[in-house]
Amino acid sequence: MLQNALPDHVHTRLADYAQLLRIDRPIGTLLLLWPTYWSLWLAAEGAPSLANLVIFTLGVFFMRAAGCAINDFADRDWDRHVERTKDRPLTTGRVRAWEAVALFVGLCLVSFLMVVFFTNSLTLYLSFGGALLAFIYPFMKRYTHLPQLFLGAAFSWAIPMAWAAEANQLSQITWLLFTANLLWTVTYDTLYAMVDRDDDLKIGIKSTAILFGDADRAIIGVLQALVVLILVIVGQRAELGSPYYLGVVAMATLFVYHQYLARERTRSGCFKAFLNNNWAGFAVFIGLALDLAL
Repeated sequence: MLQNALPDHVHTRLADYAQLLRIDRPIGTLLLLWPTYWSLWLAAEGAPSLANLVIFTLGVFFMRAAGCAINDFADRDWDRHVERTKDRPLTTGRVRAWEAVALFVGLCLVSFLMVVFFTNSLTLYLSFGGALLAFIYPFMKRYTHLPQLFLGAAFSWAIPMAWAAEANQLSQITWLLFTANLLWTVTYDTLYAMVDRDDDLKIGIKSTAILFGDADRAIIGVLQALVVLILVIVGQRAELGSPYYLGVVAMATLFVYHQYLARERTRSGCFKAFLNNNWAGFAVFIGLALDLAL
């Protein structure tokens, strides 16, 4: 009803903003959400406060959207040369550069205000690191072949923030989760970068997919094994039981499936493997939530 009530030019502009912020593609939000929930549930021993659940769910959505805006701003001149990104709103001129920056700043401000008014001082201090990582990541592909490492840090920063919001302190388990998620992010974003590798080589964009070369699947496999190992250590330190470990086994099984999907390094296969990581994160969360509930 609301869509029909809007003038056509307003509806078109909102659709362009939605595409810029990837509202129509929630995979990034989900990949960011599951590890945040891991942290909330573990820090709260299975019963996170409703306030923190709402704050961090909204925060994940807002900061992922903000990251997409600043990423497209950074890549606006390069995206037209990449098959997958050539029709993005900034590249085609449907959204202007200053609008993307304004959306980034606005979404970061909203997220910051939620932290200021509804969490504690430790979470507030940590939020500055999260904002910095969200801003610098998109520019790293100009200077290093490890932009996925910076993305991993940015995507993992919600873990200590969520833990701090629930427990008002950090623990060894917090940083084990952070490390596991950082490595996991490198694995799935390398699969994502493998989709664009041919285009990226032509225009000079750096990535782990290019750095790893023919060893890409082997290195991804090693990193996936480390993710599983660290999550097992988390289970031991947190004295978790069978449901949690079944979730970790499900993740490991899906990692094997991702290797199968990417076996020929086709664009479609690598992209399917990337998308399927959502279920790996979900499996660990369901196992953890069930374990703590029981």
